[in-house]
Amino acid sequence: MKIAVPITKNMLIDEHFGHCEAYNIYTISAANEIESVQTIDANQDCGCKSGIAVTLAERGVSLMLAGGIGGGAVNVLNSAGIKVVRGCEGDPIILIKKYLAGQIVDSGITCEHHEHHE
Repeated sequence: MKIAVPITKNMLIDEHFGHCEAYNIYTISAANEIESVQTIDANQDCGCKSGIAVTLAERGVSLMLAGGIGGGAVNVLNSAGIKVVRGCEGDPIILIKKYLAGQIVDSGITCEHHEHHE
């Protein structure tokens, strides 16, 4: 399994998906442990960064742990086969461990003021 997390330069989860500077992609082992991490720069083409969905899917990402994110970006990520868990914050490694332990659920909150209309 591969989990993507939008991050800030401080390596914390970015509160606004569309403003993130990079993505960390964590490879998770069969024993639910972090095997490796890869960082890729955020695509600056689109303010909502929904164009990153293809890149992440090509790298095998199946889950995005995000803070605030608009419905358009969620739909694009879902269409690429990437499940989105909203309302995440803090240190990505701690968050991933909590998610894998079943302690993190989707907040269900979408940032309406960040909607991207094609």
